[in-house]
Amino acid sequence: MPQRASLKWRLLALALSVTTLVWVGAAAFTYLEAIEEFDEILDAHLAQSASLLTSQAAHEIDEIETEHTPVFHKYSPSVAFQVWENGKMLRLHSVNAPGSRMTEVENGFSYATFGGQHWRVFSTWADDGVYLVQVAERTKAREKIANEIIVEVMLLPLLFALPLLALFLWLAVLRGLRPLGKLAREVGQRKPDNLAPLDALSAPREVLPLIERLNRLFARIETSMEKERRFTADAAHELRTPVAAIKAQAQVARAASGNEERAHALDNAILGCDRAAHLIDQLLTLARVDALDNRTAETCQPRAIAAEAIAAMAPGALEKGVQIELLESDEVAVRGNPELLRILLRNLIDNAVRHTPSGTIVRVNVVSEQDAACLSVSDNGPGIPEEERSKVMERFYRPLGTQAGGSGLGLSIVKRIAEVHEATLRMRAASEGKGLCVTVCFKSLPQ
Repeated sequence: MPQRASLKWRLLALALSVTTLVWVGAAAFTYLEAIEEFDEILDAHLAQSASLLTSQAAHEIDEIETEHTPVFHKYSPSVAFQVWENGKMLRLHSVNAPGSRMTEVENGFSYATFGGQHWRVFSTWADDGVYLVQVAERTKAREKIANEIIVEVMLLPLLFALPLLALFLWLAVLRGLRPLGKLAREVGQRKPDNLAPLDALSAPREVLPLIERLNRLFARIETSMEKERRFTADAAHELRTPVAAIKAQAQVARAASGNEERAHALDNAILGCDRAAHLIDQLLTLARVDALDNRTAETCQPRAIAAEAIAAMAPGALEKGVQIELLESDEVAVRGNPELLRILLRNLIDNAVRHTPSGTIVRVNVVSEQDAACLSVSDNGPGIPEEERSKVMERFYRPLGTQAGGSGLGLSIVKRIAEVHEATLRMRAASEGKGLCVTVCFKSLPQ
């Protein structure tokens, strides 16, 4: 298995990368600004030096040695000056100054090249207009001084601070991820059957969505496990009765002395097998419906689905002498799972056929009511008292005195499918107060 990247190292690398980029940008900006400011300071020094020379030139030029001037500092060779009388006669100059003008510019700053070096030159006239003073400084010397000051005073401390910053960032990342580590330990130490929600009160805001989603996941798992436990218990309980009946009929058949008695017992055993098979089929259908949802919804035509369900259920109904009729229905469309809608209709029709007398009609209808599409199935059976109608939706519930066979799961399946589709389910007496009419209303789609 490939080694997964560590969130700690990823956060540290990201923080260091961003910090380094900001640092480099700030350092570059600071360097450029400092160079510009330093150039202005050195230019000011040149101008000040020229000002001093102009003031001396007007009064003391004849008393100053004109051949050369002494060198008092290691940077002195990087500075040169000239004093010209009337701009033509060189009266005073430094040792490293040329014999000709350093620049033809007579006022302000300029650049010049002499002695194989590049120079920054400032030129100005004395107040009497007689003496032209030019002061120059080597550009390399200016750059060297500026770089030494900027690097040593500004950039090196920042560079040495980076490892310390990385250490502090690492400690901050460790502290910031501590809630995730605590959450991982809490989940890892849980027993498999512990699905209690995690404590979200003390969690940081960034971790809260993860805890909320985990709690919702635990709730769904708990619900699913509860459904499985209930399904297993219900299946075991409900299958016990038909299996016991089949066993009893088999024992009667084995002990029967005559063929007629034996055949009757075997017929009853076959009926018991049919009831058990129907119960198992309904249990499997219920389990499948519980596992499905409406995320795979598509546009469905209830009338077409009703026609398919009637065609599938008609042969069994005719054996009992019951007709299934699809009334003139509205053409409406709903958003839903077509397989679930087929199961819903088959269970409603099967329930109606089981409880309606032979020679009667089960009617299926699809009507549009405002913004809803309603499926209804009505029969001519004994109906369900109003006080019992909410109970028949419970699993395996069968009203007292019910003669028709069944598992008690049909309407539970219908209710679950209606819940998945956020549909409404209602019951009422059929026409003339007889029988039962079950209606399921879905939100219809615009035509």
